[in-house]
Amino acid sequence: MRFARVGPIGEEVPVVEYDGKTYDLRPLTADIDGRFLADQARQILPALSAGRLAPFVVEAGARWGAPIARPSAIYCIGMNYAAHAAESGSAPPEHLVVFMKAPSSLAGPYDDVTIPRGSTKTDWEVELGVVIGARAHELDSGAGARAAIAGYTVVNDLSERDWQITRSGGQWSKGKSAPGFCPAGPWLVTPDEVDADDLRLRSWVNGSQRQDSRTNDLIFSIEEVLIELSSVLVLEPGDLILTGTPAGVAFSGRFPYLAHGDVVELEIELVGRQRQEFVGYSEASSHTKE
Repeated sequence: MRFARVGPIGEEVPVVEYDGKTYDLRPLTADIDGRFLADQARQILPALSAGRLAPFVVEAGARWGAPIARPSAIYCIGMNYAAHAAESGSAPPEHLVVFMKAPSSLAGPYDDVTIPRGSTKTDWEVELGVVIGARAHELDSGAGARAAIAGYTVVNDLSERDWQITRSGGQWSKGKSAPGFCPAGPWLVTPDEVDADDLRLRSWVNGSQRQDSRTNDLIFSIEEVLIELSSVLVLEPGDLILTGTPAGVAFSGRFPYLAHGDVVELEIELVGRQRQEFVGYSEASSHTKE
């Protein structure tokens, strides 16, 4: 089963793809949010059997939003692939590195991204996103962690490296939270559809491959991430967790940072593919004024 939200910003229609067909979820919920994931998602199969959900046709050119409504929190795990830690000049972490992105950074998987004013080091990061489906605190087992997961999605953890590292004051979130810096989707794929511990992640910039790895290279597994996070905070339904990015980003020094007109594509097998075109701040401002 796969969830998505289709339509203009603020008017997205919640849909579900099941058995190869797409259905309108509005008879069950106004949106794909924490309440729906925790309580109402289990009503889908009975509703389908009763004929309560009408087929939904995604029109050509329709906008795809992030597959979840704005979460209460976006938690991110840093340097969770050894090769990425090395290209960043760091040893693999002994403890979970955690930072946050502003929920307002969430965007659709194909939305254009405006490079922030003054940015010279906007960078890409393909990541497997985990969406929480049940309130979780002090999880103590892998089974408990898995039971708290609603599904998985593709996320681009966009970063402004100068703000993240040089002018950070020691906290990464400053370079992570610009508008549009968290493209997610197009799908939220339920756990029964994939083996999240062994998925291939890839990214391309202007058609040239940048990243290529698998989630079995995670330093801290998905279960370990959820268990440790839940030991220090409460995970709420609808929260989004970014599990880390593999090697192959501009911060490595091997590739240029993003500039006006660049196109980034990301893919995680069985989960989805996304594409963003980057617009320079001055070009975006000139277009707005016209």
